[in-house]
Amino acid sequence: MNEKILIVDDEVSIVTLLNFNMEKAGFSTDVAYDGLEAIKKAENNSYDLIILDLMLPEMDGMEVCKHLRNNKIDTPILMLTAKDEEFDKVLGLELGADDYLTKPFSPKEVIARVKAILRRTNKVSKTQYSFIQIGDLFIYPERYEAEANGEVITFTRKEFELLHYLANNKGKVISRDQLLSGVWDYDFVGDTRIVDVHVSHLREKIEPNPKKTTYIKTIRGLGYKMEDLPS
Repeated sequence: MNEKILIVDDEVSIVTLLNFNMEKAGFSTDVAYDGLEAIKKAENNSYDLIILDLMLPEMDGMEVCKHLRNNKIDTPILMLTAKDEEFDKVLGLELGADDYLTKPFSPKEVIARVKAILRRTNKVSKTQYSFIQIGDLFIYPERYEAEANGEVITFTRKEFELLHYLANNKGKVISRDQLLSGVWDYDFVGDTRIVDVHVSHLREKIEPNPKKTTYIKTIRGLGYKMEDLPS
């Protein structure tokens, strides 16, 4: 295992705990203790994943995540939060985090989440398809982009993974629980609002008219379906 992890937290005890257990699990690690240091390291180094605490000095985790995504740095992010409000979790995912974990946590759980994110990332990057066409929409898995009517559409990593999953199952009705399992790769304990938020974002980006959907249909009481439109 050669994956390199950036650990960002201002609590020395947390950094020490994560650093020890990540290296024990076979990862190489780097650390940052505030938001600005995290941004500098993420912009100047290549990491496979970032473990990012929400509450940081200089710049909090939400702002760090937003900055990285706005600057096209798509390194997967596992966000740590001591808060348990649904708003914080969903907002973090909306800003481009790939997953979240609420403190206190066990090192084994962190490692399991990290491996799940990397597993999903590798599945998409190693896909055998050069592109997937659905109607006027062209989806490019290796670029995490799509094109429609000659315009390039960009996504957060999780938005794209959701689009890719729906496209690979076009014509099939997929439940929210199936999407949680297939895209997030672990059980979100029934928090299906996360799926709805990401579907809403996808529609804003790919639908000619988000209020009258062409590509992603809601199947009431069941889930969502990517229409199998003729090319």
